[in-house]
Amino acid sequence: MKQVNIIYLLPEMKAASGGAIVIYNHSLILNNINKNISSKIIHLKKNFSYKLELSLSKRVKLFSKSISGWDGKRMKISKKFTPKKEWYKNKILIGDNLNFDKKKDFVVIPEIWAHFANDLKFSENNINYAIFVQGFYHMNSTNNFLNLKKSYDDAKLIITTSKYSVSYLNNMFPNLKKKIFKVNLSVDSNKFKVEKKSNLITYMPRKLPDHSNLLLFYLKNLLPKNWKILPLINVSEKKIIKSLSISKIFLSFSNFEGLGIPPIEAALSGNKVIGYVGGGGSEYWKKPIFIKVENGEIEDFAKKIIKNIKSYKKSWIMKSKKNRLQLSNNYSKKSEKKSLTLLSNKILKILNT
Repeated sequence: MKQVNIIYLLPEMKAASGGAIVIYNHSLILNNINKNISSKIIHLKKNFSYKLELSLSKRVKLFSKSISGWDGKRMKISKKFTPKKEWYKNKILIGDNLNFDKKKDFVVIPEIWAHFANDLKFSENNINYAIFVQGFYHMNSTNNFLNLKKSYDDAKLIITTSKYSVSYLNNMFPNLKKKIFKVNLSVDSNKFKVEKKSNLITYMPRKLPDHSNLLLFYLKNLLPKNWKILPLINVSEKKIIKSLSISKIFLSFSNFEGLGIPPIEAALSGNKVIGYVGGGGSEYWKKPIFIKVENGEIEDFAKKIIKNIKSYKKSWIMKSKKNRLQLSNNYSKKSEKKSLTLLSNKILKILNT
């Protein structure tokens, strides 16, 4: 069997990105699944003239255009870029050219760049590719729907990460159901552990900051004086892991999530998770660990926090152990590797026919 290259395209990322980390992990796993498979990451950025044009167009209404979305023909490879070690420590293989071999290369494009398949003439040059839809809310990568639809129609596979996203894609593209493939994501339960708990509530304010600010204001006169609320923003992974391990409650502001990883991490760390499901989280949002609040219902959010503070007992950690174990099994490295093995077999079959 011939050597096959699975190549992921990604933007050059200045800060930590959950979606990028998923892709780095998948590439790493694929490199260790089958001796006939190699996987690399190609980071792209806007070329100088394109970057200058976009900068000028924000200041003066020059270069106005009716078609939105990045122009794939005006991107260049960021050859020196590697993710910062603070947010990704494992070594990844980096690609350095966009001259793909139709016989042995299989390209995976993120949904934010789905239209690049046409910009880079993949179908015209018989380049096999997949679109990786981690966030269905990013699928409108351009307002040129015909261009976008062609990219999805011509893709050999449409990869996604949750039952919710599969349903979304099935309804949006009913004629492409056979192309849709769900890969499992994992959360490292060896990292996210339960430690001695404090009267601490944690949350991540990056999503829906207006909601979290309103909620904190509402709680000012209600929160018991021996309880604290800690925002997890612009901190290291080590700090996040430590904070989740000692907090009792995690507030979810998930919004338009393909799956939603932070609530799982918080749950495995022994937190009661209160808040928004965010779409993709519906596949794991189950009592007693997860407590649902409808998006925007700030009063109900506050009431459920206070109720769970008052009813909190140390015994809850032991009582919910079985639920955490099930969650850990559902999002284990083993299940992720199994799904990526199935994906790699599909890709091998595509390139060998």
